[in-house]
Order: sequence, then structure tokens, then C-alpha cells
Amino acid sequence: MPLTFDDLLARARSLPRGGRRAVLGIAGSPGAGKSTLAEALVRELNGAGGAWAAHVPMDGFHLADAELDRLGRRDRKGAPDTFDAAGYAALLRRLREEGDGDGDGDTVYAPGFERVLEQPLAGAVPVPPAARLVVTEGNYLLLGTGAWPRVRSRLDEVWFCEVPEEERIRRLVARHEEFGKSHEAAEAWVRGTDQRNADLVAATRDRADLVVPEPALPRPPR
Repeated sequence: MPLTFDDLLARARSLPRGGRRAVLGIAGSPGAGKSTLAEALVRELNGAGGAWAAHVPMDGFHLADAELDRLGRRDRKGAPDTFDAAGYAALLRRLREEGDGDGDGDTVYAPGFERVLEQPLAGAVPVPPAARLVVTEGNYLLLGTGAWPRVRSRLDEVWFCEVPEEERIRRLVARHEEFGKSHEAAEAWVRGTDQRNADLVAATRDRADLVVPEPALPRPPR
């Protein structure tokens, strides 16, 4: 039978075992619906105001533009070496370790990402001690170079979102336009820098524990 969103909910709910917190990774190319899936899972798992699940995006580990300028990488923003992958792996380890036990530990604060400013924001995402599942999402969770394998080692499972390429590009262009780019600039970025990153991410698909096809993904807002 085809995979459904309810199947994904049940699988996510089963990940925490034996009193320990689990960390679920959601990977995929830019525009594949990772954030939409993560947000939908957390919303449904938490029900009416619960705190059983938390969403921690990888995007909070973007290097700031000032540092990208210093490194000469600003024109490649979004590539693997424009993130603090080692810092991300360290946070995931802390989330796993502090989530074990009876939920009496400390709240862990993760960085967020402000899309209007396109800058990371420290301490923007609280993960309460009661959270049994952390859902994290990003492009490079399955990448085998640099510090990225350390990220994979902190994840109980990684799911890969897959949508038709034409739809993925349409979504991505619309996102860039929403946050201030002209249509022409959005198209140029998506088919240049973003496409190189997308090709790199697509090559990691076979390392995922589960490939999630478009019919099982919640519809993103238009």
C-alpha cells in the first residue's frame, strides 16, 4: 500500500524507546518540503498544546553573512561549507544526552533562522526536557564529507523527501520571491547555486532509512 502521512506519524511516534529521547532527521533538496513535513509531524504529535515533540531546523547553523564575506563564500550561501556542521552535530549530541531519563533536565536552546534577514538567531528555539522526539531537518544530513557524518551519527532515522523536480523548483522560486528577490533573480539563484546544492543532496538519497514520496507529504502553503 502507498505510504501515507498517518504512516509517517506512527513511525515517528515509535522512535523514542526505553525512556530515551529520539532524534529524527528529515533530508531532501531545497524546496522538497522538509520544513513543512517537520512542522506537520510536530504539530500532530503534540496535539492540543503538548510538548512531546520539538522542531530544530538545521538552518540555525548557517554562518552569518559577515563570516561568509570573510571566508569568500557569500556567493555560495547554502552550500555545505557555509554551515557550522560541527556545531550542529554537538547540539544534536546534547539533545540526545539531556533528553534521557524522566524529563527533569534543562531546556536546551537551539539557534533559529530569520528568513527575512537571512541570518541565524541564537537561542531562538527552546527544546523542553519533556520532549521525547526532536525532529530536525536540513539538506545535508546524509552527506559523507566534512563534519556531516557526525550529524548522521546523532540521528535515529533519516527520511528523504522526494518531489518532482519541476514542482520543487516552482516552490523554491516562489519562496525566494516571497522574501524579496525579483522573479529573474530568484530563477537565477535557484538554477545556479541552489541547483548545485540540490544535485549534491539528491546523490545522498540512497543513504536514507525511508524515502517519502510527494503523495505522503503534507501540502505546503501557497
